[in-house]
Amino acid sequence: MSRVTLLALQVLVAVVFVALWYALTTWPVFGIVLLPPFFFSNPVDVVQQIVKWFATGVIWKHLWVTLLESSLAFVIGSIGGVLVGFWFARQPRTAAVFDPYVKMANALPRVVLAPIFTLWLGLGIWSKVALGVTLVFFIVFFNVYQGIKEVSPTVLANARMLGMNERQLMRHVYWPSALSWMFSSLHTSVGFAVVGAVVGEYLGAAAGLGYLIQQAEGVFDVAGVFAGMFVLAAFVIVIDTLVTVVEKRLLVWRPNVGDAKP
Repeated sequence: MSRVTLLALQVLVAVVFVALWYALTTWPVFGIVLLPPFFFSNPVDVVQQIVKWFATGVIWKHLWVTLLESSLAFVIGSIGGVLVGFWFARQPRTAAVFDPYVKMANALPRVVLAPIFTLWLGLGIWSKVALGVTLVFFIVFFNVYQGIKEVSPTVLANARMLGMNERQLMRHVYWPSALSWMFSSLHTSVGFAVVGAVVGEYLGAAAGLGYLIQQAEGVFDVAGVFAGMFVLAAFVIVIDTLVTVVEKRLLVWRPNVGDAKP
């Protein structure tokens, strides 16, 4: 499938969804509107709300706050996950000792941690960053750890036979093996970093997209809630696209699946 065809199909899905949404909230069926506008708003009102936010400049402050919190959570959580994942994979004894504690920490509901981080770090950005880090860290950690463990013993044996030391093994064997796993986790981590920031803002903040959505919800402004959700979705797509660009630059050596010959 060509990229143009793929893009056209993706746009078609969005158009069909918006058209159904508009129809079900506007035109009655047997005298009943299936999606009452009070609860579901409609695409026209949502677009008008988004345009109003950007035209008045209200949205920029909130976007910047959420971007800053998400970026910090993404960077700190990813770096921590990569470093600890490498360390555990290369130190099996250490990994065995800490294994139950890592699983316990990963099993904790992150929403429960949000009030604790707010109590410890206040209502500023760092409580939201901390929540986002807890979401990002474990995703990256488990993928990097698995990527290192999946290195072929035959490849390792051949590399050692060629005289590679530990530093060279790390650069030419372990790191390339972990990259594919790491970037796979980073695409997921982008969304979770934003989720951590927005949930933290929703629970207590003075700015950010989560705060904006919470304020709209407080006055039963359904159009505002949906507008915030759509801006948030577009925001995540932009960040994920940047990750994809970096991935393609760093993984130029990896063949595409479609290029494989039977």
